[in-house]
Amino acid sequence: MARQNTARRLWQLLEPVHATLYYAPEVAAEAAALGYDTGERWPAYFPYRAAPLGPASPQLVNALFYSFNPRMVERYTAPAWRTATPEQVLKTRTAGMDRALRRLLGDRTGSPELREAAVLARRAAEAADTAGRPMAAANAALPWPAEPHLILWHAATILREHRGDGHIAALQAHGIGPAESLVTHAAMGAAPEEVFGSRQWPAEEWAAARHRLAARGLLNADGTATAEGRRLRTAVEHRTDDLATAPWDALTPAETDRLADLLMPPVLDIVGTGLLPMQSTLGIGMEYDA
Repeated sequence: MARQNTARRLWQLLEPVHATLYYAPEVAAEAAALGYDTGERWPAYFPYRAAPLGPASPQLVNALFYSFNPRMVERYTAPAWRTATPEQVLKTRTAGMDRALRRLLGDRTGSPELREAAVLARRAAEAADTAGRPMAAANAALPWPAEPHLILWHAATILREHRGDGHIAALQAHGIGPAESLVTHAAMGAAPEEVFGSRQWPAEEWAAARHRLAARGLLNADGTATAEGRRLRTAVEHRTDDLATAPWDALTPAETDRLADLLMPPVLDIVGTGLLPMQSTLGIGMEYDA
């Protein structure tokens, strides 16, 4: 349990660092310069996150991102590599994150504390097992940047995707499909159903997922989780934590505690700007199905 708690605590601290990629105006500006429409989030989100895979097809992206409506994935991924190559996208996302983190972290950017955090996070990321974890493997294969703030971001990204790959495995092991992952998340009260509209599942497909879950005794008529539904979704979260522990075994308990202490000030800098939505900030209870 202590190892699981460590994995969850450090994910909660590192997730805002990673998620800055999808919300910082500097990163959006870099995407716009490549030719992506940044009037909404998704035209840049899909190439930015998928670029480590190479020119991935919508089918591959749909499989690995899991909780999105496949038609949404097709809409944004199919034209992505006609706008820019994955190599261009990777260069651009690094440039955008460099600018964004320098602004968000200010004087912390080159501080000894940030350098120490980057070293510890990198050790954990380099220890991450990538067998059966394609998103983690794709990011781990990229070269490490030189600057501490970018090392920290790259480590956070590898560890986040490592955890995400494990989360999908946990969902599948418990018979929870892509739409069901969002419905069960909402049923637990993690967020209102409207929040999950970002994944663009049509109302009839959402309703069908609720029906399937209710038939299994996991949902009540009002869409809330039954006792068995809560037990199952909690089991998914615990299994996700368990599958995410291995990288942190590369650090001693004292080092993971030290990393958590080091991460708190810069993460609060990021969260305090209001840049990120609630689901990407400290205290999120469940995974990034939303």
